[in-house]
Amino acid sequence: MSVRHTNVCDTASCEIRDLLDRLSEKWSLLVVELLGEGRSRFGELHRDIPEISQRMLTLTLRTLERDGMVERTVHPVVPPRVDYDLTPLGRSLLTMIEPMVAWTREHRAEIEKARDDYDAKATEPAPK
Repeated sequence: MSVRHTNVCDTASCEIRDLLDRLSEKWSLLVVELLGEGRSRFGELHRDIPEISQRMLTLTLRTLERDGMVERTVHPVVPPRVDYDLTPLGRSLLTMIEPMVAWTREHRAEIEKARDDYDAKATEPAPK
């Protein structure tokens, strides 16, 4: 039996892995979920995610915009007003995220109990 040695980066899977890595970053899916509720300004998003720094929110929005998930609209007013909204591509991603978010909410208590049980075992003294 021969063994296949495929260089993963020689295939399109490198692009897939790159996109999945970016979408699974800490803030990306949360921003997509929030924008699923409708167009938002930067300050509104920042208020809705108080744990994120302004810099990280900016980077996350730029990455999502670059990937075609988010549309940035600058309004020609003083001071400038910038809105963010999901593109059709971003909305299609949202349809994939919503079941995962619902599953997480439904199983939150079970997950918390499993973590507590695991942590309790990890702190038990070793048997002699």
